[in-house]
Amino acid sequence: MTLQLNGQPHPLEEETTLTALLESIGLAGKPVVAELNREAIRPADFPTTPVKPGDQLEIVTLAAGG
Repeated sequence: MTLQLNGQPHPLEEETTLTALLESIGLAGKPVVAELNREAIRPADFPTTPVKPGDQLEIVTLAAGG
């Protein structure tokens, strides 16, 4: 089973949380913006937001430069 992560298929065997998914792709603790099924998710809600096979998830990382 898969979900769509930034427009690409990403394997996901079972329901998890947004926080756990971010950990699995190396983005835990980094400043990101997430949109799940076209709905923006507040960072405070990442630990309780379920992510399931078939979902569409967009993640944008924030970067500062100079």
